[in-house]
Amino acid sequence: MRYRLTFAAGLVLGYVLGTRAGRERYEQLKKSAMQFAQNPAVRNTAETAAHQGREFAGKAYHAVSDKVGDRMPDSVAQRVRTLRERTAHGSGEDDWGTSNT
Repeated sequence: MRYRLTFAAGLVLGYVLGTRAGRERYEQLKKSAMQFAQNPAVRNTAETAAHQGREFAGKAYHAVSDKVGDRMPDSVAQRVRTLRERTAHGSGEDDWGTSNT
C-alpha cells in the first residue's frame, strides 16, 4: 500500500509541476511561431509560393482536361466546362464561397 501511495503522490506532483512547465513552454513556442509567421519576409515567401502553386495547378488542370476531356463521362465533362467558365470569368470563389487569393 505504501508503494501505491508513493506512486500516486509522485504522479500528482509530476502532473502539477509538468502542467505548469508545459504551459509556459507551450506559450513560448506559440509566441515564437506567431513572431515567425508575422515576419514580412516569411509572409512574402508564403504568398509567392501560394501564387505559384495556383498557377502551376491551373496549367496542370487545363493540360489534363484538354487531353482527357473527350474520354470523360458527360457529367464530369459538364463540371469541367462549368469550372472553366468560372475561371475564365474570374469569380475568385470556390464551391464553399471562400476566396482563392
